[in-house]
Amino acid sequence: QVQLAESGGGLKETGGSLTLSCAASGPTSNIYAMAWFRQASEKEREYVAIISWSTGHTYYADSVKGRFTISRDIAANTLYLQMDSLKPEDTAVYYCAATKGLTTETTMTFVWHYDFWGQGTQVAVSS
Repeated sequence: QVQLAESGGGLKETGGSLTLSCAASGPTSNIYAMAWFRQASEKEREYVAIISWSTGHTYYADSVKGRFTISRDIAANTLYLQMDSLKPEDTAVYYCAATKGLTTETTMTFVWHYDFWGQGTQVAVSS
């Protein structure tokens, strides 16, 4: 069972930057891809970005493209999300997720596609 633990959340002003981390433990050799999702208050969980664990290929939601950067350190089994030019609408609980399955540009946005989830870390952006 892969276990995921996020860290790095906090309160920032509009235009600020924040870096989230997600440490993976357990049988991580089974991971095909890892992603970040977020869930704002009273809203559904939404896809933010994904990275292929082996190739490093990345994809982003349109709402964060050009502002957020997803990356990973394979040796450290750690996923990152560098968030720049933060906006109040970025306020949410951010979750990292991992999937063992083949991932397409369609399935990567679906919550059900992911096998493992972290507990989440709160990000708040003040206006």
